[in-house]
Amino acid sequence: MIIPKTREEIELMRESAMIVSKTLGMLASEVKPGITTLELDQMAEDFIRSHDAVPGFLGLYDFPNTLCMSPNDQVVHGFPNKEPLKEGDIISIDCGVLKNGFYGDHAYTFAVGEITPEVEKLLKVTKESLYIGIREFKKGKRVGDVGYAIQNFCESHGYGVVRELVGHGIGRKMHEDPEMPNYGRRGRGKKFIEGMVVAIEPMINMGTRQIRQHTDGWTITTLDNKPSAHFEHNVALIDGKPELLSTFAYIYEALGIESEEENEFRREALVL
Repeated sequence: MIIPKTREEIELMRESAMIVSKTLGMLASEVKPGITTLELDQMAEDFIRSHDAVPGFLGLYDFPNTLCMSPNDQVVHGFPNKEPLKEGDIISIDCGVLKNGFYGDHAYTFAVGEITPEVEKLLKVTKESLYIGIREFKKGKRVGDVGYAIQNFCESHGYGVVRELVGHGIGRKMHEDPEMPNYGRRGRGKKFIEGMVVAIEPMINMGTRQIRQHTDGWTITTLDNKPSAHFEHNVALIDGKPELLSTFAYIYEALGIESEEENEFRREALVL
């Protein structure tokens, strides 16, 4: 059952999402060769708690860390560890926050130093597909419209679209209805309603869409060991249109990147 949120609840969710955004922004300048994902995980936990919030993943379904850290061929749900990041790696950082009874949850795939043009293109296309999907999240549309848009765009570039892992509704629980696959058929699936909030999160592989789950019960890697990218935003349906509750602006500020990609999904300019 889809649980629509009031405007007041959406503003509380925006606060949770923005703490995630600021956490990712703080980490952006720390992601470099030599640092370990376990060190980044501790930084994130300390930062989240300093904002009077609780790490949303820590203990959720018995997950042992604040961040899901998934480098290179890991798709999602990787554990932070003591292995240093290397030049040319990519790393998906997925972060959740719980504050005021509501969750925020989004992700960004970072380049570690210089990466190959092929991997850079994978990141670019995956992030573009996120916004292509968000454009379909509006009154009169259905879940399949978002999934189709993402799938069609990514497959046109020859990439594999993961089927077994999907986006989701979000609110007082981390995972609510509806499931938001990154594939689908136009006009199919649950209809979008005013006030719903979802996490849209393309998980796109450079090669095959096939994946495998490791014996730890969490880590997911590509079957052909080629890289995978993952980007995620929290989006509310307000006045029939998608509005971002999260932002990559803090990441871009840290990395010196100029971007207007989020402008169409905001009622007013974001003040950092």
